[in-house]
Amino acid sequence: MADRHEVEPIVERAVTQVLQAHLTQMREDLVRRVLTVLPQDLGAASGADSGGANTGDLLRAVTAIQAGTTQKEILRALLEGLGHYSGRTALFVIRSGAASGWQGRGFEDNDAVKEFVLDTSRGLPERVLEERTAFSGQIIDMDPRFVDHFGGPADEQILMLPLVLKDKVAALVYVDCGLDASRRLDSAALELLTVSTSAWLELTSMRKQAPREGAGFAESAPSAPAQSASSFSDPFAGHTPRHSAAAAPAPAYEPAEVVAEAPAVAARAAGVAAGAGGGAAAMSPEDADTHRKAQRFARLLVDEIKLYNQAKVAEGRRHKDLYDRLKEDIEKSRSTYRKRYGSTVAATTDYFQAELVRSLAEDDVSIMGANFRR
Repeated sequence: MADRHEVEPIVERAVTQVLQAHLTQMREDLVRRVLTVLPQDLGAASGADSGGANTGDLLRAVTAIQAGTTQKEILRALLEGLGHYSGRTALFVIRSGAASGWQGRGFEDNDAVKEFVLDTSRGLPERVLEERTAFSGQIIDMDPRFVDHFGGPADEQILMLPLVLKDKVAALVYVDCGLDASRRLDSAALELLTVSTSAWLELTSMRKQAPREGAGFAESAPSAPAQSASSFSDPFAGHTPRHSAAAAPAPAYEPAEVVAEAPAVAARAAGVAAGAGGGAAAMSPEDADTHRKAQRFARLLVDEIKLYNQAKVAEGRRHKDLYDRLKEDIEKSRSTYRKRYGSTVAATTDYFQAELVRSLAEDDVSIMGANFRR
């Protein structure tokens, strides 16, 4: 009977081909299902309450969301779509138990949203997190610091919605009418767009978690069997926090053998005990699984660094000082990785370091800068 590790790559390729073949149909089915839940009079209601927005606007907004192929594109399309039915909107990502601002629209200073951490221990944010459903209320139900910083809406009414991924609230969406007292929130349209985004992110996750043929760990170790090619992580850290709030300071960096000793890495990943004087021993299925999980976790951590530091990543690549610009995030994530896998069999390979070079520096270690120890 064929070994599991021999069969797994074949199954993965088949799954990839099926998902690719049916993605367009799945997308069309999702649009149809979303439209079936629209109230019959939504177009008229939207036109009256939202300054001319109608069912056509909603359809275009849903289409724009589902045209997104990356996390950033999808989330930006969501915020743009919400703008048709609200005055101000902000997205707060749940990370390590905190709700951190991602982007805002309609505020006097949208960039300030990125620096704001929302208190979710009371009021509307707490209720939405606990019950995982949308709730409307008044601005008094919001974090007072938010009101002091950004001011309240003209009509005092607010709406908060959960962006749910894998049965967990990964982000909170805040909307209000802004400074226009005559504008009304279209709760049905706002919730529909948020739910559509959750569904599309889940579908995108399914697609990208299916290994790409010829990709995965084979990029650095061609002989490694059955490695997942998933480079997708949820756009939020709620499922796997980047680092614990109580995490200890990152230890001093140790040179990574994985970058300088690719042959040894390949040997270890293939299940060979490298450096054993010519002897070789196959990995147990449990050890191989730990290696795969460690690599996936490293990719998730680096994907998160990229997602939440897009401007710094672009500048760092341009000026070749990426490590200096992202040192705090990198070392916190490194500490998280080591806490989880530093005492396991996967510690023989520094997957986190390898992923920094592969994904963050795009396989050019010089982009990390002089202070990044090889």
